[in-house]
Amino acid sequence: MRKTALLELIAGKNLGSNATQTDKQAIHSAIANLEDFNPTANPLESDLLEGDWRLLYTTSTELLNLNRIPLTNLSQIYQCIRVKTRSVYNIAEIHGLPFLEGIVSVAAKFEPVSSKRVQVKFERSIIGLQRLIDYQYPANFIEEIAEGKKFLAIDFPIKSSQQQGWLDITYLDNDLRIGRGNQGSIFVLTKS
Repeated sequence: MRKTALLELIAGKNLGSNATQTDKQAIHSAIANLEDFNPTANPLESDLLEGDWRLLYTTSTELLNLNRIPLTNLSQIYQCIRVKTRSVYNIAEIHGLPFLEGIVSVAAKFEPVSSKRVQVKFERSIIGLQRLIDYQYPANFIEEIAEGKKFLAIDFPIKSSQQQGWLDITYLDNDLRIGRGNQGSIFVLTKS
C-alpha cells in the first residue's frame, strides 16, 4: 500500500523534473513513510542489492540538469551494482536528434562503512554518442568497462580523492530501492 502510493505520486514526474513543490512534499512524505517500514535491516548484506536498477525519481540537480541540454531529452538513468567487485556504474541515456543519441556514464567503487551506508569513489567517466561506442544496453556496456575497453568518446579517469561521496540505502526490497546521498539527494529506483 505504501509502496503503491509512492509509485503513483512519482508517476509522470519525469524523474522529478516535472514535480511541483507540492508534489515534492507529498513524494518526500511518502518516501519517509516507506523508509519506516524497510523490510531489509542490513541492505549491504542482502543479495537484493545486486543488479541493474532504473531511476524513477531523484532530487539530484546534477542528474536533473541532464534534462536541460538543448535539443535532447533524458531517456533512462540506470545504476548497476556489482557487489562482488564493489562496483557501481551510473548510465544516463540521452535522446535527441536522430543518430545523435548520447550516453553519460560514471564508474565507481564503493566501500561499506555501516549496515546501510557506502562510501563511493568515482573512477572513470565516459561521455559520447551511443552509435560510436556501440552502446546497446547497460549490461554489455558494463562488461566492456570492467574489461578496461577504451571508447571512441570522451573517456577519462577521475581522481577519486576529488570525487567521492556517500549513500545510505534506506529502503530495499525485491524491486524497489531508496537511497539518500551526502548532498541531500534522494533516489528512488526499480529493478530492471
